[in-house]
Amino acid sequence: MRRINACVCMAVEEILQEQMMQLIIVLDSIEKDKTRKRKRRVLVEPYGMIHRIPDQVKRLNRLIGLSETDCVINLRMDRNTFGHLCQLLRDLGGLRNGRFVTVEEQVAMFLSVLAHHKKNRVVKFDFWRSGQTISHYVHVVLRAILSLHVILLVKPTAVPDDSTDPRWRWFKGCLGALDGTYINVMVPNSDKPRYRTRKGQISTNTLAVCDRDLRFAYVLPGWEGSAADSRILRDALNRN
Repeated sequence: MRRINACVCMAVEEILQEQMMQLIIVLDSIEKDKTRKRKRRVLVEPYGMIHRIPDQVKRLNRLIGLSETDCVINLRMDRNTFGHLCQLLRDLGGLRNGRFVTVEEQVAMFLSVLAHHKKNRVVKFDFWRSGQTISHYVHVVLRAILSLHVILLVKPTAVPDDSTDPRWRWFKGCLGALDGTYINVMVPNSDKPRYRTRKGQISTNTLAVCDRDLRFAYVLPGWEGSAADSRILRDALNRN
């Protein structure tokens, strides 16, 4: 009888030990799962809107507040000109601060695309914004600038007969200078042959006219890159 009881006790003890090991394994798995969830939350939180604001402000300050040289290199204008442009767009172009994006940052994003032909995905990484935000404000600033064409495009004056300017006195009655330039564009594949230039780039051929002070007086965009300059000039004369 004693031997039977000893065997039963040993069997019960082995069963309890096995169940205890299984319980320990289950508890350890639950603890690891909680740890992974905590780590996942820690990794996701820094990418929220609140965490990006300091980096966004720091990026804008480096562009327009660090030095004149850095501002000219990145935005193609000095800080004084940048401030005047923002004020002009705010007062006359109808540009307003967004919920999270100021007028200065909107103009900086627009100039970054315009000056360096940057892609949307590059600008959104630089300014810590979404691609939709970059695209939206680039179009907003573009519409505001186009609405100021009466102010931004000057009326040139002819070179007088008594001019003493050594550069212009030989060009009596001249209003300025004109030239064509290629601007890279993205078009459907079916239109690429018409927009391909002699250098192999997909561009639009734009005619621009400047006065003696290098201020734009006339711009005619939209022609295909394969169009000849004489054809574009003829179109400009016929429009007037």
